Amino acid sequence: RSHSPCSLHPSPLRSKPGQIMNREDGGEHEKEQESQENGRLVADSVAEKGQKSCSGPGQVSNGYPSTSPQSPRDGAGAGADRGSTPGAFRTLVVQQTSLDPPRETWSKKMDFLLSVIGYAVDLGNVWRFPYICYQNGGGAFLLPYLLMAVFGGVPLFYMELALGQFHRSGCISIWKHICPIFKGIGFAICIIALYIAFYYNTIMAWALYYLLSSFRATLPWTTCTNQWNTPNCTHYLSTDLNVSWTNYSISPAEEFYIRQVLQVHLSPGLHQLGWVSWQLALCLLFIFIVVYFSIWKGVKTSGKVVWVTATFPYLVLLILLIRGATLPGAWRGVVFYLKPDWSKLLTTTVWLDAAAQIFFSLGPGFGVLLAFASYNPFHNNCYKDALVTSSVNCLTSFLSGFVIFTVLGYMAEMRQQRVETVAKDAGPSLLFIIYAEAIANMPAATFFAIIFFLMIIMLGLDSTFAGLEGVITAMLDEFPHLLARRREWFVLGLVCVCYLGALSTLTYGGAFVVKLFEEYATGPAVITVVFLEVIAVSWFYGTTRFCNDVQLMLGFAPGVFWRVCWVAICPCFLLFIIGSFLAFPPEVRLFDYLYPFWTTVLGYCIGVSSFICVPSYMVYLLVTTKGTFKQRLLKSITPEAPGSSGPQRDTIVITNAV
Repeated sequence: RSHSPCSLHPSPLRSKPGQIMNREDGGEHEKEQESQENGRLVADSVAEKGQKSCSGPGQVSNGYPSTSPQSPRDGAGAGADRGSTPGAFRTLVVQQTSLDPPRETWSKKMDFLLSVIGYAVDLGNVWRFPYICYQNGGGAFLLPYLLMAVFGGVPLFYMELALGQFHRSGCISIWKHICPIFKGIGFAICIIALYIAFYYNTIMAWALYYLLSSFRATLPWTTCTNQWNTPNCTHYLSTDLNVSWTNYSISPAEEFYIRQVLQVHLSPGLHQLGWVSWQLALCLLFIFIVVYFSIWKGVKTSGKVVWVTATFPYLVLLILLIRGATLPGAWRGVVFYLKPDWSKLLTTTVWLDAAAQIFFSLGPGFGVLLAFASYNPFHNNCYKDALVTSSVNCLTSFLSGFVIFTVLGYMAEMRQQRVETVAKDAGPSLLFIIYAEAIANMPAATFFAIIFFLMIIMLGLDSTFAGLEGVITAMLDEFPHLLARRREWFVLGLVCVCYLGALSTLTYGGAFVVKLFEEYATGPAVITVVFLEVIAVSWFYGTTRFCNDVQLMLGFAPGVFWRVCWVAICPCFLLFIIGSFLAFPPEVRLFDYLYPFWTTVLGYCIGVSSFICVPSYMVYLLVTTKGTFKQRLLKSITPEAPGSSGPQRDTIVITNAV
């Protein structure tokens, strides 16, 4: 704190970007508007000719220049001139701030864009979209996919970026500015992010195992002479005239994945997972070390790392696309990928898959977009950012389909089989079995294997950076006095918790756990959370107020299309996904293991364990708030007034006077 005398300089009045407040020492006080954020600008017009004024004890500035509003509470515009003749009002510009440290910002705009693109473009773009596309009518699937993107995915994406940038808060503390009773959504998002970290990074550990195994002249998944191979192992291509493929035949790539990397054959199922694989444990430890040193200092460091992790996959995809297009039989795969089956559009499954794919691909509701946008300058054009990044994401999914299916066409040509026979595997198996085997049979197999599995790791790292940053930002904003100066230690603790939580996925039956988490722990819970988020913003906070916020930031308000999407279409879009999931629960199967009924119950319990935060916090807030039930309810759905939370901040310091 500092005590600074101040004086009024006799210069012409200039309008400043702040809120105007007229004051006369001996009389009338008229307060037109007041607002606050990290730093708050208040412009005082002193209505006394030649009189000198002085502020009281002040608080230290948070580093924002007084002429550049950095938040919604910095003011909507300049104060009007009160006169320019001698004796007219003079303006005193002061800044009232908290003692909190200044909020970190992105070093460059591209840091933010690459981080968002790296988060949105993940492993699902490479394996899930191509599989869902050919399964649901090929080229015909693009119609429901684009419709769901335009009316559901992109509006949600835009809404989260705008909310995060305007309120400059993580997914927990932001709710006091929107609708306090929904604050449990923020805690639910953090728990969901932890569940994702428990299994998602294990897939990168598998890719790292493959990468380390690729540094040899002959790739280990190309031969049947290894210790893990069985008598059914069959290395079959059309050039092998003495080898025939039977119903019992297993490719060496499949045996390497199942028996050497996962070692699933040593576990009978979820009821007996077996020991932890020490090789995978070391691989995952390395992954988390990389993650820690990429995010421990905040977006200043992670924003630099994504220049590599977000761009390298595109280089590899381009190389693999060119290589795949030159392989014999590539055209068969492309035709199979894009050949439209319009009759599929009459089935509900296609529209459900399109909605789910675009939702999980863009990734609203995980707290990441809120966190990333909160580090933007206040007037950054998040509308353009939303359109650019979501378009890049969708085009990447489409491009990945060509990368995958040119190679599947090549495999079908080599095996003299139909493409659908070769492409029967979905999920990670598509990458670790089918694609790995195809690479192994190309010229320069070692080179292509190294860059392919490096790409898989890079795609996963971006999403992990983002997911954990969402949790870190939320907790640091909610408990700033406890964690703000201990970020490195908090991140270390978080990474350790994620590693310990992931140990169950490193066991011999770990692949079963990964599948369970993927199907139940995250999907239904996060869709329900986003549904409540849209309802809270559109119906409780109000689209009119939200659109005014956006206009304050960008200079223009969202159009009728966006308003209709937020109020009606997005909630219906999300309800459609939730209802379909509840009406048709998926039959979960992995390899030859059909998940028993008790695992379904366990999966739903894991999902509910995160979502339970929402009603629990509602009850807690209503119980602890004072007043009648009606007063409690009204207060719990009313956004907190600026400055109403935290310690009382009465004092100001003059930063500029004209």
